[in-house]
Amino acid sequence: MRKVIVVIIILLAVSLVIFSFSELKNVIETLQKAHPWFLALALVVQTMWFLVLGGIFQSIYAALGMKEGIQRLTLVAAASAFVNIVTPSAGIGGLALFLADGRSRGLASGKVTLAGALYILMDQAAFLCVLAIAMTVLIRRNNLGAGEVSASLILLSIACVLAFLLYLGYRSAERLGAVLARAVQIINRVVRPLLRRDYLSEARAHAFAFEIAEGLSSLPERPRSLVRPFVLSLANKVLLMGVLICSFLSFDVPFSAGTIVGGFAIAYLFMIVSPTPSGIGVVEGVMALALRSLRVEISQAVIITLAYRGITFWLPLAVGAVAFRALHARGTQAPEIHV
Repeated sequence: MRKVIVVIIILLAVSLVIFSFSELKNVIETLQKAHPWFLALALVVQTMWFLVLGGIFQSIYAALGMKEGIQRLTLVAAASAFVNIVTPSAGIGGLALFLADGRSRGLASGKVTLAGALYILMDQAAFLCVLAIAMTVLIRRNNLGAGEVSASLILLSIACVLAFLLYLGYRSAERLGAVLARAVQIINRVVRPLLRRDYLSEARAHAFAFEIAEGLSSLPERPRSLVRPFVLSLANKVLLMGVLICSFLSFDVPFSAGTIVGGFAIAYLFMIVSPTPSGIGVVEGVMALALRSLRVEISQAVIITLAYRGITFWLPLAVGAVAFRALHARGTQAPEIHV
């Protein structure tokens, strides 16, 4: 069964490439025209992004009392991002990969799940700091529209809900278990007519709540341990803006600090709230229009967007596929996407 899941994931990845072949072709043609030295620098910056990503998970794991190497976590994080992109699992597939890897190494499932939730919270908190600066830039340039405000409110709502659930787990495992069990009941009620069985287990939801609460209970002993993952999350946003700067330099397009912060923030914002995985098909259009509103010529904005997405989306997708295959070869079980 696990081998079948691996094959399905690979087929989904191939299908994604086929359906997006024209965009991928444009990306490759654009990168071929880029200044080679600045393109190489962008690749170095993106490689640093992968390493910092592993460092974020390592610091969160350490805060929860789990010791893991940065190389291993970087590999799992890259593979997890790949699974999230190619499977319509709303992020569950990537989490399942972390859980499968944790089980193979004797880690508690609840703590691994908590680590994933803390990563999302740290990532969103760090981005909200960048977004606040970007909003200031857009307001000063009179470019703030309803779309950006609506997307920002959606992101803020997601962060607040996640923070509330973590706070609930910190205060009471029983209350968090009740909320998760209620969510499980709603999901089961929706999918039961199709599957003719329960999709998720209420008992497992309660067990997860107690495991998560156990992990949260250790954080007050090391409250400063969350400072490092937050700072690293901010660093990752700076690295992505570094890739955007390299994209501008690769095509000799002038820019300002406001253009970089504003263009990156809008692209990243719609990547998060987009209904498509990693904003594919959405970010490309939104980012080009955002750069145009920031006084970049539309033809140059399109080229820069293609270069940026080629390095920050298509390259990580390829690296994630290799990481997923490497984990499978090392014995980590393929994730059960429906869990």
